[in-house]
Amino acid sequence: MLLLLLMTMLLLMMRWRRRSRTRTRTRATTTTTTTTTMMMMMMMMMMMMMMMMMMMTMMMTMMMTMMMMMMMMMMMMMMMMMMMMMMMIMMMMMMMMMMMMMMMMMMI
Repeated sequence: MLLLLLMTMLLLMMRWRRRSRTRTRTRATTTTTTTTTMMMMMMMMMMMMMMMMMMMTMMMTMMMTMMMMMMMMMMMMMMMMMMMMMMMIMMMMMMMMMMMMMMMMMMI
């Protein structure tokens, strides 16, 4: 389980770096970022399911605590992803607004 967590963390780090790089480019990269986030969400959901199954099977105190910690971590990750998505949408909206303003100015 720890190995799985480490692997997921590494993947997340890689994705973060890639996303930070691709943000400065054209608008076409946004689709790829969204797809990656969706994939990450799916992975998180799968991990959550695995955790639940493990909790059902192993009812030891130590294991329970570990699972709870992992669940918390996953929830945090999910929140972070959601925040990132919201930020991206906000940025797009701002850009659109700016473009509209510029157009209005040009018209006048």
